[in-house]
Amino acid sequence: MKSVVLVFPGINRERDMARALKLASGNETAMVWHAETALPKGTDLVVVPGGFSYGDYLRCGAIAARAPVMDAVRDFAASGGLVLGVCNGFQILCESGLLPGVLMRNAGLKFVCRDVHMRIERSDTPFTRGYNAGQVIRVPVAHGEGNYEADEETLKRLEGDGRVLYRYCSAEGVVDETSNFNGAAHSIAGIVNERGNVLGMMPHPENHVEEIMGCTDGSGLFAGLAQQFEKAA
Repeated sequence: MKSVVLVFPGINRERDMARALKLASGNETAMVWHAETALPKGTDLVVVPGGFSYGDYLRCGAIAARAPVMDAVRDFAASGGLVLGVCNGFQILCESGLLPGVLMRNAGLKFVCRDVHMRIERSDTPFTRGYNAGQVIRVPVAHGEGNYEADEETLKRLEGDGRVLYRYCSAEGVVDETSNFNGAAHSIAGIVNERGNVLGMMPHPENHVEEIMGCTDGSGLFAGLAQQFEKAA
């Protein structure tokens, strides 16, 4: 798996993401600066990591979505390439038009930094094949604007097409208001585009891939991606 991690001013999770990808695939990850206009030849996966691109000025991800490299990412996605956006990366993907909806301020209007639980809604996608449908995993979140919102027609399409891959839940897998800590519509933690090759999610699976962190629940996403390309080869 030849993966690329984009780097914007203010991004701070690019090294965490690169490490998670290397642990899963055994390959080094290329770091691509936001001013570049092309992706490395042979790229399999593009990752837009978390952080605070451009200081989250205007709107979270709004400036990064207009960076030169994003034209290359849009072309890559249009050709069927896999794109993963985490936290600020999810915000950037929405702002760039690669995913529908928007990430608003958390319902409690406070930055939340803690472990939460997510339920895997499907296991038949490149982004979830490392898990079982219905499985509950524990992953960290660190965001102030993770409240996913979209119009009712968009939400209906997302649900009807099975495009909600990750949903906030309790440790037992129950989806309710208590577990929906940021107020996201339908408790949405992660969605894919119509083609299924672009995923945006708010939690940080890259920070739960090693035993030293006390949890490895995030490793299934990266292991599944690596297996996807092993299968393709």
